[in-house]
Amino acid sequence: MAATNVDRGVQNPQPHAPKKKSSMFLKIFIGLIIFVIVMAVGIGIGFVTANLNVKADLSKDILPPASSQIYDSAGNEIANIHATENRMPVKIEQIPVNLQNAFVAIEDNRFYEHKGVDFRGLIRAAYTNIIAQEIAEGGSTITQQLAKNAYLTQDRTYKRKIQEIFLALQLEKQYTKQEILELYLNQIYFGQGAYGVQAAAKTYFGKNVEDLNLSECAMLAGIPKSPNYYSPFNNLNAAISRRNTVLDEMAHYGYINRNEAIAAKNAELALAPPNVPEMQKDARYFIEYVTQILVDRYGADAVYKEGLKVYTTIDLDMQRMAEQALLTYLPEDYTDANGIVQPQGAIVAIEPKTGYIRAMVGGRGTDQFNRATMAERQPGSAFKPFVFVAGLENGYTPDTVIEDSPINIDGWRPQNDSRRFSGNVTLRTVATFSMNVPTVKIAQALGIDKAIFYAQEMGISTLVLSGEPNDTNLAVSLGGLTRGVTPLEIASAYGTFANSGVYVPHIAITKVLDRNGKVIHEAVPEGRQVISPESAANLTSMLEDVIFRGTGKGAAIGRPAAGKTGTTSNYNDAWFVGYTPDLVASVWIGNDDNSSLDGIMGGTLPATIWSHFMQNALINVPAHDFDDLVVDRRSSRGNVVNEVRDNSGRRQRDYNDEPRSSEPAPVNEPEPIHEPEPVTEPTHEPEPIHEPRPVNDPEPIHEPEPVYTEPVPSIDDAPTPGDDLSKGRD
Repeated sequence: MAATNVDRGVQNPQPHAPKKKSSMFLKIFIGLIIFVIVMAVGIGIGFVTANLNVKADLSKDILPPASSQIYDSAGNEIANIHATENRMPVKIEQIPVNLQNAFVAIEDNRFYEHKGVDFRGLIRAAYTNIIAQEIAEGGSTITQQLAKNAYLTQDRTYKRKIQEIFLALQLEKQYTKQEILELYLNQIYFGQGAYGVQAAAKTYFGKNVEDLNLSECAMLAGIPKSPNYYSPFNNLNAAISRRNTVLDEMAHYGYINRNEAIAAKNAELALAPPNVPEMQKDARYFIEYVTQILVDRYGADAVYKEGLKVYTTIDLDMQRMAEQALLTYLPEDYTDANGIVQPQGAIVAIEPKTGYIRAMVGGRGTDQFNRATMAERQPGSAFKPFVFVAGLENGYTPDTVIEDSPINIDGWRPQNDSRRFSGNVTLRTVATFSMNVPTVKIAQALGIDKAIFYAQEMGISTLVLSGEPNDTNLAVSLGGLTRGVTPLEIASAYGTFANSGVYVPHIAITKVLDRNGKVIHEAVPEGRQVISPESAANLTSMLEDVIFRGTGKGAAIGRPAAGKTGTTSNYNDAWFVGYTPDLVASVWIGNDDNSSLDGIMGGTLPATIWSHFMQNALINVPAHDFDDLVVDRRSSRGNVVNEVRDNSGRRQRDYNDEPRSSEPAPVNEPEPIHEPEPVTEPTHEPEPIHEPRPVNDPEPIHEPEPVYTEPVPSIDDAPTPGDDLSKGRD
């Protein structure tokens, strides 16, 4: 039976593909752009040559090194970042040819052909960026990168770019290609304080650079693009993926053959033990996150040597509360083979109206992997609100009736937790008790693309829409994603619901000043309306019920709050994501190796941790309702619901006998067995506890790839992402 009370005429407009321009117009437009770029570069070089007397001298830096300071939201210094440089210069003869070729292939494939500036590459990059309507490809050569890093500040201005081009041309006149490559490979930053290929070889592999094999050479060549992200100590899967890209490029340009590339991809990696740096006392994961943003934006030298002043959004008091909540309630069950205590957890807290990150905990212990920003984990039922809001945006209301009855989708038969069906239920009931089958029916009726659309509009960037496996199947409605989500992104997305449907991208850095006090970056929160205020209000009302009487009762905080639990197959991941009008927070718990949590569910420990943190974080914030939200609070039984709150903020309900204009079909709520007891006495929560297992979840160094075997029959029988639904499950 299809859902009733749905106005199919109310459809949210989907993004349309841009209208195709004529081929001739496009070619003329692109040609004009390229002509302007080439002319500007030529004029700029002439201007610089005539007005700047710049002599290339690599023996010294222009500015003395200065530490950068990071400040919290109150203006208090919380970190001092300075270079602990590890430099070990080597001659080009000591650097393996494979390593030289790896850098040329991935960074500047025409290095041996151009004269310092690759104008063909600039034109290609300009064309690619115009077609992509974004900066999809850069045009800097190895020589330009050397000139920039050796001489110039990292500010992104046309003047600096012209200076960079001029210096590159000068360098090519003074040095041979091999000399330039030697200087570059001894100067480039690899993270972990390592400058140059010898220091990097020692840091990551514990050997001299001349002893590196092909696989190790390719991995090192991939790191400088983003030293924090592609560090195998921080994110092994990302480092391996980047290494494979380098190997493919080497094969493409003829430096190795395909068989050599395949063998190098399959070679066992033997990493050296990471050097654990001196830990920051407070907010170390957030500080590392901010440092990564700065390095990616301005370069390592600017961050570690140029004395930046960086003002951030972190609330240090709130940060300490988040750290304490995780340490207080998270059990210490065992230490894994890497010496990391398990299970692990993460907390992110964001201010919905500004997107300011107020707290970030990426784990516990001394490891460097930031689970708040890097761990892509299966969200389970915490993804369902994107399905619900897609319905609300397309004619559903909280009182829309959906039939909870058996369904067969090409052999896939999703089930509820109880293995029973409740007949006619409202959308509010589906959300409150996290019912699987009606959620799938909603997604089927709307098309899963709508839920995906809204999730992406709210900042979820990890959805896979092409290739195999992908996230264009109905398993996504139950949170079975190919890659997963990060605690940071899902917290940011839920902020949309708390902010009347306005999505504000998360912000960590509010302002950056250079050593002279000049503002070089200032962030201004910029929101956009992605769902209607009415849809946000109705969803919030439904998610308030999750805490008031549903699967999230353990998250009650004595004031108006809304949220959603999430538990995945075999208890691999447990979530609670919730919000008040003032603060949104996500809590994730899981083992780094993706093994079972042995019964921990979203409504138990994550809800408890969330409640503990939110009560403390908001202790000095007056309790108030979601006052700005306009919501139709009609009950599913045809009565108007008048809601009042007692002094604690706990919701009470008074029903009158005013009938609705049209009586809906009879509805039922799940039997009491579906409603969990408070978290102090954990019981099963009525949400999918065996949701789809990840298939291509990029795991960190401490999170090895899971062994994918056919799962045992699950409670919800949700397919693994990418399954052929025509075959179904046993």
